[in-house]
Amino acid sequence: MVGPTMSAPPSNPSTPLSSHGLDPSGKVHWNLGWEQLHSIAVERGEGTLTTHGVLLATTGDRTGRSPNDRFIVKEPGMADDVWWGDVNKSISPSIFEKLLKKTREHLDNANQVFVKDAFCGADPRYRMPVRLVTEKAWHAAFMHNMFVRLNPEEAESHEPQYTILHAPELQASPSSDGTNSGVFVILALDRGLVIIGGTHYAGEIKKAIFTIMNHILPADGLLPMHCSANTNEDGSALFFGLSGTGKTTLSADPKRALVGDDEHGWSDEGVFNFEGGCYAKLINLSEEDEPAIFATTRMKGTILENVVLNADGTPDFDNGSLTQNTRGSYSIESIDNRTMDSMAGNPKNVVFLTCDAFGVLPPLSRLTPEQAAYHFMSGYTAKVAGTEMGITEPQATFSTCFGAPFMPRHPSVYADLLSSKIRKNNAKCWLINTGWVAGGYGASSRIKIRWTRALLNSALDGDLDDVVFVEDERFGFTVPTTCEGVPDSILQPRDTWHDKKKYDGTANVLAQMFIENFEQYSDVCSQEVLNAAPKKL
Repeated sequence: MVGPTMSAPPSNPSTPLSSHGLDPSGKVHWNLGWEQLHSIAVERGEGTLTTHGVLLATTGDRTGRSPNDRFIVKEPGMADDVWWGDVNKSISPSIFEKLLKKTREHLDNANQVFVKDAFCGADPRYRMPVRLVTEKAWHAAFMHNMFVRLNPEEAESHEPQYTILHAPELQASPSSDGTNSGVFVILALDRGLVIIGGTHYAGEIKKAIFTIMNHILPADGLLPMHCSANTNEDGSALFFGLSGTGKTTLSADPKRALVGDDEHGWSDEGVFNFEGGCYAKLINLSEEDEPAIFATTRMKGTILENVVLNADGTPDFDNGSLTQNTRGSYSIESIDNRTMDSMAGNPKNVVFLTCDAFGVLPPLSRLTPEQAAYHFMSGYTAKVAGTEMGITEPQATFSTCFGAPFMPRHPSVYADLLSSKIRKNNAKCWLINTGWVAGGYGASSRIKIRWTRALLNSALDGDLDDVVFVEDERFGFTVPTTCEGVPDSILQPRDTWHDKKKYDGTANVLAQMFIENFEQYSDVCSQEVLNAAPKKL
């Protein structure tokens, strides 16, 4: 872990707290290192330490994102390009101003305030300077882990383009504040401000900043992506997928260097990580299956969220009594096998990860560029237990660009950029199901991680180039008939079902869901992309 360690403000801060409308009466800590932040967090009762000295924090009843409480201020300017709807919900400037006033007053009256400056984006040409002002030491430590850390000189001259005012102890009043609950996450794009209140879930911090990057970069011809990435001497690979589909797990590969695990940009020069760390799901984590991630949970500097401890103070990763969405945040330096600059060349492989609860999609399929565009815009998966409030078992969903909650622009903007970059770089495209076959959820277990890894590695290494593929008559993509290390019997999902008629009926239901979901994009897609839709048989 690296970064400046200071408690007093920079000698002549370019952007003092007064520029955010703040005048705290309590002690202000500027850009403390993780050691001091963890120590203060324990002293203040914000967290405890595991037997390995790792900080453990709990987040109360909000153990995942709160999508119904996230808004963008609807006012002239950058918000004109927002694709409004159920995901990107608008809120009026007047409601924002009322909650901004409450947030400022709350932080001004806090007995301690923590300022953490950082960059979003590893590529110096495209990075965005950001700031967090929070009442909690452990959230400042989370910011330290998750974003690109500053050196002392950068800290002295830092001028944030966007600032988050973070008040997790402040509850909104829906009746008077115009919110849906006591939680609020509001982005004011042209004001360079985000306000967050009522939730201790740290993931809201990083996703707010990523949403802003996802809005800004396309205007400059860059593709922002909700994906993980890794690389080797043969080229980089991207892994798209929603939380719980395996982005972090599959990108942590001993044979390939990690670029990042969640959010990236794709420029003409290649890909770059938005983050300075990783935010891994830890439920059912095992040292055997995920040794690199497991090792970070014993490293000082890591933060565990909502993990239950055994009697000896070690984490019980199989215990989901608080939430299935247990998390660990750690700096990218905690992973030995990584690119040193969190950057890589243009991708040679693009992988879409889905957790298919129906048991219909094959463990691996090969896509044409047109099919890739179709599945990118569809973003089919299942919401996995714990990633959002109220989700207790997988539910089928379509999340455009495999990250709809964080993509403010129309999906066609991102899809057009992806298609052009895939063609320009002649990248191979794959769809991997990390969910179920053999009858689907409730009738079988999820596909074994080792089988998924074997399929993925074979695809990335070119070992499937000479394998016979067969076309799936319903979905149109092609499926390998064999892969070393994987039972041939699971590659064709229909063959895994005892009742073939039941499979056909279930597959037709899923195909119809694809078709109905894609109707919203039919007026902005080429005929070639529309022809990639599945067919009911």
